[in-house]
Amino acid sequence: MKRKTSAETRAGIAGMLCNLLLAACKIAAGAVTGLLSVTADGVNNLSDCGSSAVALISFRVAEKPADKEHPYGHRRAEYVASMCIAFLVLVLAVEFARESVEKIVAGTADVPVWWVYLILGVSVVVKAGMFLGYRAVGKRTDSDPLRAAATDSACDCIATLAVLAGALLTQYAGFRADGWVGLVVALFIGWQGVRLLLEAGSKLLGQAPDKALVEKLRAILLSGEGVLGVHDLRVYGYGKGVTFATAHAEMDARLPALSSHAVLDGLERRVQEETGVIMTLHLDPVVLGDGEAKELETRLRAAVEGTVEGMNIHDFRLVRGKTKKAVFEVGIPFDCPASDGEIENTVARAVRLLGDYEPVVTVERE
Repeated sequence: MKRKTSAETRAGIAGMLCNLLLAACKIAAGAVTGLLSVTADGVNNLSDCGSSAVALISFRVAEKPADKEHPYGHRRAEYVASMCIAFLVLVLAVEFARESVEKIVAGTADVPVWWVYLILGVSVVVKAGMFLGYRAVGKRTDSDPLRAAATDSACDCIATLAVLAGALLTQYAGFRADGWVGLVVALFIGWQGVRLLLEAGSKLLGQAPDKALVEKLRAILLSGEGVLGVHDLRVYGYGKGVTFATAHAEMDARLPALSSHAVLDGLERRVQEETGVIMTLHLDPVVLGDGEAKELETRLRAAVEGTVEGMNIHDFRLVRGKTKKAVFEVGIPFDCPASDGEIENTVARAVRLLGDYEPVVTVERE
């Protein structure tokens, strides 16, 4: 973890210095020549510098170990940092859009001088180098802020090329392009801010886990000796490298409790060793010798599991008394358009059609 954080820190400091230098040159050039598009591009680099500073702080905060107030660690600080960056970018976008519109309405245009082209050309080269550097380190350290910085650097290249094109149009075609290019850059900055805000917000709210990770967890659990099935697998992320999961594992009810516990305990350790996920397993004992219950479950599956794509029935058991109760859970995908009540009524009707059974159904979104 410390080696990764060190690499992230070095990349962040290098990027911050480059952005600070580019911002100073462009803002000075814009102030001298009166070119709003150049000033906007410089302030965009200045916001990138602030973003790098926020990212550096987040790396340090995320590195802190878990404590009493934050038992799951501080890795989500990176997402908070990304949201702070996004709000800063959006404020700058709105301000430059306003100034650009004012310049378009006024119909003014300042002519650039030769050294403005030199500054813009050097900026494109530097930003291209930053993109390659951020992408390499971000991929190696699996860092969201650095991946976002890489995308931002690539977009900055395009924005600076647009400013360069606008300057050429102003000087050689007589078209008053400065205000229009400034507006384009402002819209571009705003698009980046919205994208960063949505991405970071989604992760803070609890983004769905990676499908490949879920399938790997399921495969490991099903490979356990005596495990008949797995359901209610849920994955909870608290930032990079801090992931928890829970699941229900079905095993023969006739097995000794200590034997079943040993199998599940071993699976928990294996999951953490192979994936880094901290797993907690719940034992669901399955009565294999109840022929009536098994037949009813088989018939019920055949009757209802095809009605909704991804539906599955688990934790099935037959409780005998004055009335026979078929107790089970129905798992359906989150994107299933039918309501939980509709699913419950459909499955309950299917149970009653299969015989004199009272259904006790629990619907779960998986």
